[in-house]
Amino acid sequence: MSATARRAALAAAAVLALAVFGYASASPDYALGQATLVITYAIAGLGLVIVVGHGGQIALGHGALVALGAYTQALLVARGLPPLLALPLAMAAGGAGGALASLPARRLGGLYFGISTLAFALMVEEALVRWESLTRGSAGLGVAAFSVGGWSATAPAAQLGVSAVLLALAWAGCRRLLASRIGRAWRALREDEMAAQACGIAAGPSIALAFTAGGALAGLGGALYAHWIGYLSPEQFGLRFSFELLMLVFIGGARRLAGALWGALVIVALPQLIALARDALPGDTLRSAGVETLLFGALIVAAVLLRPQGLAGGR
Repeated sequence: MSATARRAALAAAAVLALAVFGYASASPDYALGQATLVITYAIAGLGLVIVVGHGGQIALGHGALVALGAYTQALLVARGLPPLLALPLAMAAGGAGGALASLPARRLGGLYFGISTLAFALMVEEALVRWESLTRGSAGLGVAAFSVGGWSATAPAAQLGVSAVLLALAWAGCRRLLASRIGRAWRALREDEMAAQACGIAAGPSIALAFTAGGALAGLGGALYAHWIGYLSPEQFGLRFSFELLMLVFIGGARRLAGALWGALVIVALPQLIALARDALPGDTLRSAGVETLLFGALIVAAVLLRPQGLAGGR
């Protein structure tokens, strides 16, 4: 087994352990729901692994691409399109948003380009709030469970199964893409943009392609998120969500696909595990308000100090 496959297997085992731990300490449905959410975040995180880890770009508004996928899926399904057929369109919406967000890359670079992606996220969030005739604004949209034919994934175990299948497909697609000529061009631009251009690699189209692929994965994650959560509102996709996704990929390992899964485990599951462990401890001191956030922050700092290249490793 290769090192990459071993890391992916360990991350998958960690997700399973989360489900088992939650099953034993909370409730089966809760544990399965958390594991589903981890996988959904991991799919969106794969997009950031491509953009940030391999494309070498700063992306501060990835949450907006997730929102585009989520709202596209919700609106299409509400109008009668089967969820399975709506998924590619949700990915297309996320990919188109990524291509649009990458346009300033032709003129801007580094932090300035990163700030432009932040502005893009703000515009998307504002549009979702103000376009009430389509999105219902702050009132939000209800979303039915994912279904195929006459079967509906209403049970948490079914949701987890659908998410796991789509994660495996997305993972396989990313591996093929990163091993292709396109993936090698992204890494060349990341290491030395001028040298890559001297070798005939066009920076603008390559970066746009990275954002499009990353946006499509974000759209897929958003579509699943919409079905599992069952309700969408613009506040769910604010800047905090974008920063959570960015933190996810850096904690997990920006240059490894397994980093998306490890990062999702930390961002989604760790706060829940801390809360469960805190409630099990004797005394009231550790149950004070803010202790949970303090412990989460301390563990994040420890992870960054001990594994600066990310939990999945790789430089």
